[in-house]
Amino acid sequence: REALSAEGYGYIILPMDPLIGAKREFLDPAEMALFNSDALRVLAACGAIRLVEEELDRSIASIISGQAKLPTILATPEKCAERMHFSNPYAQAKAMGALYMAQTVASIDAAACFRLKELKPIALTAAAGHEVMRAAARLADEARELEKSNDTVSRQPHARTGELMQKLSLLDKPEKI
Repeated sequence: REALSAEGYGYIILPMDPLIGAKREFLDPAEMALFNSDALRVLAACGAIRLVEEELDRSIASIISGQAKLPTILATPEKCAERMHFSNPYAQAKAMGALYMAQTVASIDAAACFRLKELKPIALTAAAGHEVMRAAARLADEARELEKSNDTVSRQPHARTGELMQKLSLLDKPEKI
């Protein structure tokens, strides 16, 4: 990170964005789609995608204004979950738990892909990582369902002008931030 910053580069590092167990045994299109959909569910429902969206919007606005400011962020489960503006602390805790699980998947699958050498341990370890990802996706769903049950899901669509808008209630019209 220091080297990137020293060279004037920005970065957003998401340790909870897991690596699929990309060994030949797991390169089945259905397996990859299922794993990636679980990963995206966690990243979307728990705030990682929101963090990236907001930081990219901020960077674009700074470039347009002539004062380029690039992000230098090492995301944590806490930082990501904060970006979702959960109204229910249990939903926020579930989101953080799902992100921590996804972070663990990255290390599990890295072991399967790069450190293990024999088929059985590779296959079992990669499969274990994929199972943890599926469990994390279920937990992310639970967090979102808690917010939906209170009609407090934080949504941030973009206006036609590109400006960020927000709304909490399903039937509310988005308002500019």
